[in-house]
Amino acid sequence: MAFFGKLIKRSLTVGEQLQKRRRAAPIQLQRRTLRRLLKQAQGTAFGQYYDFKDILQDEHCIDTFREKVPIFEYDTMYEQWWHMALREVEDVSWPGKVTHFALSSGTSGAPSKHIPVTADMRRSMKHAGLRMFFALTNFDVDPDLFTKPMLMLGGSSDLDNQGGYFRGDLSGINASQPPFWLRPYYKPGGKISRIKSWDEKIAEISRHAPEWDIGFLVGIPSWLQLMMERIIEDHQLNTIHDIWPNLEVCVHGGIAFEPLKKGFERLLDRPLIYMDSYLASEGFIAYQQRPETNAMRLLLHNGIFFEFIPFNSSNFDEDGKLIGNPQTLTIAEVEPGVDYALLLTTCAGAWRYLIGDTVRFPEAGKPEIIISGRTKHFLSICGEHLSVDNMNQGIQAVEEALDLSVREFTVAPVQEGNRFLHHWYIGTEREVDKEQVTRLLDQALKQVNDDYKTERDSLLGIRVEILPIQRFYDWQAAKGKLGGQNKFPRVMKGKRFAEWSAFVHRSLRQEGGG
Repeated sequence: MAFFGKLIKRSLTVGEQLQKRRRAAPIQLQRRTLRRLLKQAQGTAFGQYYDFKDILQDEHCIDTFREKVPIFEYDTMYEQWWHMALREVEDVSWPGKVTHFALSSGTSGAPSKHIPVTADMRRSMKHAGLRMFFALTNFDVDPDLFTKPMLMLGGSSDLDNQGGYFRGDLSGINASQPPFWLRPYYKPGGKISRIKSWDEKIAEISRHAPEWDIGFLVGIPSWLQLMMERIIEDHQLNTIHDIWPNLEVCVHGGIAFEPLKKGFERLLDRPLIYMDSYLASEGFIAYQQRPETNAMRLLLHNGIFFEFIPFNSSNFDEDGKLIGNPQTLTIAEVEPGVDYALLLTTCAGAWRYLIGDTVRFPEAGKPEIIISGRTKHFLSICGEHLSVDNMNQGIQAVEEALDLSVREFTVAPVQEGNRFLHHWYIGTEREVDKEQVTRLLDQALKQVNDDYKTERDSLLGIRVEILPIQRFYDWQAAKGKLGGQNKFPRVMKGKRFAEWSAFVHRSLRQEGGG
C-alpha cells in the first residue's frame, strides 16, 4: 500500500503545483469570477431586473455592479426572490430550477433559513474539496495515509423530499452525492449517513469503528469529540488511536477549534495534523492551505465573488444591523487587522449577500482570512466591542490557567437597573471555582481587547455560571439541533437568552428535586 500512497501523494503534489502556476493576482481572479456569474445569470429574473447585460458592457463591471445591485440579507433575498425558487419557479436568481435547499443551523434564533444549493454550487464545493485535498501535500503527511478511509461526520443524507425539491443539512446534501474520487474512502458509508437520529448514528459508527482503519476525520470538532468519547467508552479504550492507529489528520470547521483543542487531544495518543475549513450553507469559502498559519485561503476563482464591509459603528448598529448602503471593498482594497463583514455573490443565486460572518486578514498581501465572529454576535453595550474571537481567546486563557476543558459557552448582555453586565454560561465536566473563572476570564478579556479594558468600569461586571456540558446538548436536542452542522450560539440576546436561562434553571430545579 505504501507504493500506492506515494503515487497518490505525487499526483496530489502535481495538482497543487498546477493550481499555484495558474494563480493570477487575486483581483484578476475575482473580476473573472464576477463576469462569469453575471453572464450565467443575465437571463434570470434577477439578472433582467438589475440589467446584468448593461453591467457586463462596462469595462469596470465591479464598480457598476456595486452601484446597480443593492446589498441583500437573508430576509430581503428570500422575500423578494428566493421564495419563488422555493415554489419551484425556474430562473429566479440563477438559471434553472433549484432542486436542493440547505437548512441553516439557525444560531441567530430565527426559524431555519432555506439557502439554495444549485448544481453549479455543488460542483463548486466538490472542486473546493479536491483543492483542499491537494493542499494536504503542504503538510507533513505520511504518503501511506492517502490510502486510508476518511470519516466525515455530518447531517443525515436522507433528505426531506418536498415534492419538487429536497432540503436538509448542507453536510447531508453533500454526503448524499459524494465526489467520485472520495467514494472508495468515504465512511461511515451511505447506510449510516442516512440515519436521522444523532444518537442512533453515533451508536452505529461506534459499533462499526473496529472495522475501519480511519486516517482522516472531517467535521465540526465538538461533534467529532462526542463521537470519539462514545467509541472510547463503548470499546473500553484509552485513546481513539487504540482503535484507529493510523488516524493522522483532522479537517475541522464551523466553530473555533482552539478553545476545544485541550479536551480534544485528551482523547488522542498523539496530536493530529489540523486543517481548518470554511464551508457555509452559502458556499465553500476558504481552507487552510499551509501549516505555518491557521489562516484560510479564500477560494477566489470557484464561483464566489467577495466584497468586504468594514465592521464599525459607521456601517453597523449595536445590534449588528447594517446601516444604510455602505461602500464595500474588493480583495484588492482590504487591509490587515481590520474586521470586515463578508458579502457573497455566488453560483447559487446569492447576490451581494450579507452572510453574517466577520473576517480578518492577518497578513498584508495574502488572500487569507480568519473568522473573527458574527455581525450579530458582538457585544458592545457601552463601547467594549467584544468579538467572538475575543471570547474564544478569553476562554482559552481560562483553560490554560486551570488545566480545564471548556466544551461550550454562551454570553448575553443583561440589564440590571440602569447598568449592564455580561452573563456567561460555561460548559465543562470538571468542578471549578466560579469566582476564579470569573476573575481569570475578566483579566484575559482586558488583555485581548483594549476597548473592553477601557469601558470595563462602565459595566456592572461579568457573571459566570458553570454548567455540565450535557446541559448544552439537552438544549440543542430539545430544539432539534443536535449534530450535523449545528452550533451552539456564542452570543444570545433578548427573548432567546431568557428562554435558554429559564431552561437551565428549570433543569437545575428538576435535578434538585423541586
